[in-house]
Amino acid sequence: MTVPVSGIFEAHLPVANLDRAIVFYRDAVGLQLAHTSAQARAAFFWAGGAGKSMLGLWEGPPQPFHKSRHTAFEVALSDLLEAPARLAEAGVIARDFDGLPSNEPVVLAWMPAASIYFNDPDGNLLEFIAMLPDPPKPEAGVVRWSEWEKTRF
Repeated sequence: MTVPVSGIFEAHLPVANLDRAIVFYRDAVGLQLAHTSAQARAAFFWAGGAGKSMLGLWEGPPQPFHKSRHTAFEVALSDLLEAPARLAEAGVIARDFDGLPSNEPVVLAWMPAASIYFNDPDGNLLEFIAMLPDPPKPEAGVVRWSEWEKTRF
């Protein structure tokens, strides 16, 4: 059984100069700046309003994981929670934010959204993602779903 996809949620692009790219995508394209990471030299923009869809920009040459050749597919939370098992049935390894094999999603607390990552046969990074109704907790960083569940209520 596959995971039902309701849309493309996120795409990523490498950029040569992050500051210049932020100005362009904010002022010329009109996207809403959602989050920046000085450490990773990355910026994320909402398209169509907060939580609708996102564009990630990463400064520097293309990187192997998270930074380029990455597309996220929007799915229902219930399907996301089952995604590691469904991917395994298809012979695909589900991975966490750091690229390690995982049997549960992670939560990107600044959004917040739950995600699971995997690769296609050509090495492209794919992600199933579901926005969460919880308030953002940027200070939490990226946590396993089981940890997030303990703090939700």
